[in-house]
This record gives sequence, structure tokens and C-alpha cells, in this order.
Amino acid sequence: MSERTKDQYIALAEKVMGMLVRNTDDESASNDHLTLNNWEWPTGVALYSMFKFQKRSGSGRFRDYLLGWYDARLATMKPHKNVNTVAPLLALACLYEEDPRPFWKEKIEEWVSWIMTEMPRTEYGGLQHMTVLNKHYQQLWDDTLFMAVLFLAKAGKVLGRPELVQEAKYQFLIHIKYLQDKVTGLFYHGWTFDYKNNFARAFWARGNSWFTAGAAEFIELCGDGDAVSRYVAACLADQVKELAKHQGESGLFTTLLDSEESYPETSATANIAYGILKGVRLGLLDPRYEAAGRRAAEAVIAKIAEDGTVQGVSYGTGMGPNLDFYRQIPLRPTAYGQGLCFMMLSELL
Repeated sequence: MSERTKDQYIALAEKVMGMLVRNTDDESASNDHLTLNNWEWPTGVALYSMFKFQKRSGSGRFRDYLLGWYDARLATMKPHKNVNTVAPLLALACLYEEDPRPFWKEKIEEWVSWIMTEMPRTEYGGLQHMTVLNKHYQQLWDDTLFMAVLFLAKAGKVLGRPELVQEAKYQFLIHIKYLQDKVTGLFYHGWTFDYKNNFARAFWARGNSWFTAGAAEFIELCGDGDAVSRYVAACLADQVKELAKHQGESGLFTTLLDSEESYPETSATANIAYGILKGVRLGLLDPRYEAAGRRAAEAVIAKIAEDGTVQGVSYGTGMGPNLDFYRQIPLRPTAYGQGLCFMMLSELL
């Protein structure tokens, strides 16, 4: 396995981010998932990834871009409130912790208030995975943990509001209860209280990765060694134990983890690599899993094209009615694919 220097990882990350920024500036670009010129979840994932990388690397370019992005978009964009549009608030809460601007606080509190008092809930108070097009009544999705719950935990910390942290902890617990398979430790994509099932029972790779990375982030954000943190860490260990069994020879994970007939998928692999490597570093996972994390990272790096495009990324994926639905999602470059790659690179530093 090749060894790289800090400067080489920074160069790779700048290449990946540069491609995304160029596409954002290109008015003729048609891929709505490969742009930062919106207030949506692919953008939110990329922004948080930028924040993570600039913290680990000290690269001022990433921070300057973030500040410019929020200055411009907060002044002009009035997004529909849903699970996915919460995602850009996570990096903003991180920036606010370092630079407590009143206007940023106002925006953070506005979204916190919506989540706590207006956001639709499932039975037993789970955050319903509503999007701009569909309220997804009584549905829990893996994605919600990364897109909305991490923000709630971070906001609770930076605003000094422990009730928000407690709510984030509850959301992790209820999502684990209904989404983690008790036999394998892998996560189903979703759960419906209306029909009391896990839809297609898909062990979707990117859905699993939202927990792998999200659990490590959650424990670092608000873990204090309490029972909830210990429980989430145990669930992460169960998941990673099974994930390691399904890693392909190339180091990549297939988009359906237990189906070799489905294609290898880069964004999930990057996110899983990040979660495993961070979990090992934080002492949440057995050190023996570091090798699997590094194999996954090398496989992702091999998917970075010369122009910085992260290849082999599956497009946005809703809840599938059957397993073939996941096998047929097209591969296209995306902002979250770019972002998860350089978030992974931040852990390699």
C-alpha cells in the first residue's frame, strides 16, 4: 500500500475540490448534483467535508471558499425546509463555533426551531425523512442521521443547549432500533411504520456509510462516555465487523453490500473508509480494521481522474421498492462524491 505525504493528500483534495468549483462556476453545467450553487444535501455534504479537511490540513483556501459561499447564499437563498436542506447547516454551525457571528446564530436557531417544533415525526418521535418532493409519511431513512441529526448535535453544543444533544442521541437510538439488522449488523435503507417493514430490505452501501461515518462523528461531537455513546459505538463495531466481510478485492464496496452482481460504488467506499479510519483513531473500533479502511481509501484514490472527477459514484437514490432499483441507479459525478472523497482524505492526514 502506497504511502503519501501530507502535501500529496492536500494536492489530491485541491484537485477534487477544484473540479467541483469549476463545475459550479460553469453556467452550462446540467448535473444538479454536481454543483454548489444550491442549498441541498449534496452541497451540504461537500461543505462539511471542506470544513473537515481545512481543519486537518490548515489549508486557507478551503476556509475562504466556505466563508464566501455562506456570505453569498445566506443573503439570497430561502430554501424549502426538509431533511436534505438541513445538511448545509452543519458546516455553518462548525464555523459559528470558531467565529460566533450573530447572523449565523440567527440562522442556526431558525433551523433548530423548525426541527424541534415543526419537522414531521414518525411514530415514537423519529425524524420523518421528508424531502422537497415527498413527505415520506412514517418513514425513517439512514440518510437522516447525517443530513439532519449531526447538525442538531453540533448546534446543541455550540449554542449551549443540552436538550438538542439529547434529541440527537434519541434519534440515533430510534434509527438504530428500526434500521440495523440484528443478525448481520448492517443497516437497511429505511423503515416504514405504516407497513412495518424495511421496504426492499436493501443493505444499500451509501445508506450504511451514512451510519459508519455519522456514528464516528456523533460520538466525537457529543459522546461523553455515557450509555448512548457506548451503545452507538457497539452498533458501529457490529456494522464494521460485517462490512469487512463484504469488501471487494479492489477495496471498493458494491452498491448492495451483499450482492456481488451490483456495481462497485465510490462514494459509499469513501464514507466507509472515513468512518473506519476515524473509528480506529478514536478507539471505537479494533485496530485490525485499519487495514480495511486503508484499502478502501486507496481504491477511492484510484477513482480520481486527472481532472479531479471522482468516478464510480451512484446518483441520488430514493427508497427502492426492490433490489433491482439499486442496481440500476446510474453512475454520475456528484458534489457528495467529490466531498466524501476529500473528507476521507482529511482522515488520511
